[in-house]
Amino acid sequence: MKSISCVVMIFIFLINGSFADEASMKSAMAKRFPYAKLISISKTPYLGLYEVVFDDQLVYTDEKMNYLFSGNVIDMHTMKNLTEEREKQFYAIKFDALPLEIAIKRVNGSGKRKLAIFTDPNCTYCRNLEKEMVKLDNATVYFYIFPILPGSEEKARSIWCSPDRLKAWEDQMLRGVEPVLGSSCDTTALTTVSKLAKKLKITVTPTMVFEDGTIQPGSLPIDQLDNQLTASSSKK
Repeated sequence: MKSISCVVMIFIFLINGSFADEASMKSAMAKRFPYAKLISISKTPYLGLYEVVFDDQLVYTDEKMNYLFSGNVIDMHTMKNLTEEREKQFYAIKFDALPLEIAIKRVNGSGKRKLAIFTDPNCTYCRNLEKEMVKLDNATVYFYIFPILPGSEEKARSIWCSPDRLKAWEDQMLRGVEPVLGSSCDTTALTTVSKLAKKLKITVTPTMVFEDGTIQPGSLPIDQLDNQLTASSSKK
């Protein structure tokens, strides 16, 4: 489980008195934040809080809407991150809507299970993860080259411009063989990947996107990764 972050409490005065229902709360919240896209407001079973879902953030408020709470709610009985689970429901993406044609594709076995990963050629964690991922059976992995570390952009361009992109990528990540620099080609795809990452609010590498739309920043032990791949594939 991710470390428990401190709950940030932001004071926002809206109106005195309670609101009659969730609909009126949603209307008042929309007026308070006219430039944010408000998806829903619903009462939670804990602390009398209401869940407020914007298009890019999930927060909480009290019944009188005097405060907004930004942070994770943890169930101390199960140690589940309730906020994280809800965020996965609201912000999951459609896997088939990803531009798979601009990813480097590797198929193991039947390739039935699918996974996309945003990864950097200079990222040590990405390299360690990919060395583990070769053990995955019956999986198709789509690598989105997302250069965010110093010196990564030139390597990304050289790998993308290689005659065999998958080989160049695996040479770099699995065997430590640097790509031949200086090759040139149309690298619009790399720009598109960067824009896609920004749209999905992906800021770290590695970040994995599972077939059920769940986004997982960071790495996972290979057994957990294998289990989640199977589970996400069955949900589709």
